[in-house]
Amino acid sequence: MDRLLLPKDRLTAIYRKMVRIRKFELKVNELFLKGLIPGTIHLSHGQEGVAAGAISTLKQEDRVVLTHRPHGHALAKGMEPGRLMAEILGKVGGCCKGKGGSMHIADVEKGVMPSLPIVGAGIPIAAGIAFALSRGKRGGVVMSFFGDGATNIGAFHEGLNIAAIWKLPVVYICENNLYAVSTSIRKTSLIGNLSEKAASYGIPGVTVDGNDVEAVFPAAEEAVDRARKGKGPTLIECKTYRHGGHSRTDPGTYRPAEEIERWLKRDPLILCRRALLERGYLTEEECAALEDEEKKLIDAAADFAISSEAPEPEIALQDVFS
Repeated sequence: MDRLLLPKDRLTAIYRKMVRIRKFELKVNELFLKGLIPGTIHLSHGQEGVAAGAISTLKQEDRVVLTHRPHGHALAKGMEPGRLMAEILGKVGGCCKGKGGSMHIADVEKGVMPSLPIVGAGIPIAAGIAFALSRGKRGGVVMSFFGDGATNIGAFHEGLNIAAIWKLPVVYICENNLYAVSTSIRKTSLIGNLSEKAASYGIPGVTVDGNDVEAVFPAAEEAVDRARKGKGPTLIECKTYRHGGHSRTDPGTYRPAEEIERWLKRDPLILCRRALLERGYLTEEECAALEDEEKKLIDAAADFAISSEAPEPEIALQDVFS
């Protein structure tokens, strides 16, 4: 898949999304270390190019199906940072009234379907949502995100197979950050590119540099267009790298220092910012102003979340169906 030099407005908008995600994730980490967040957190800083690049090809009515690392994708799809931050802090001002926390978020009006922390669980569910959309003739595309580890479980194979044979409007995006928790993909798969698995189901498979939004965007755009035209799913593998460990309990010491250094030099924000400056799309001052705007937005989101009330015990019995 060839890279696509994006126009100024598009590339600037994607950079803004990436900056928003980065500043949000770093703020979440800060609040966690202050003891304000219950449970654990799974951050996506370093992988912003995948979420921002791919989701920028979607329309408002399209859906995304997310995993245990969902914050960045939700923001890229348009979720309001304050509501997301409040949910992570377990507050009633959150998108799920504080009942879900970091790994169980949703904003159906924005197309953010309830996130699923069980590895690979969203893959067949995305096919189900796509089936409902196509059967109901409502239109829309579903974009399902998952990690490299999910490609070795049954739900991956069953989900892709049913989506393929029914030509469902779903785009599967594997964020290959090289490690399933602490297990290297080199120990669990013998193929060079995980996208090769698409051939088993007779659908297109493509591998791109997940840290380069101008590689992610055209691959996702082509896949979304194919799905929208009723031609079925595509598997896109985006090779990327998380800057931190799997979760807050993981220091990531299993990763070689030289590997970390090599990937940090290819930070998606650095690459995108460099492109904006080198092409004359933005000046240093304009980039700094954009980044400052996003910092203020996330600081305000944190203030809202902290000041939001904690849920009363009786709301646990609300929104429950049997």
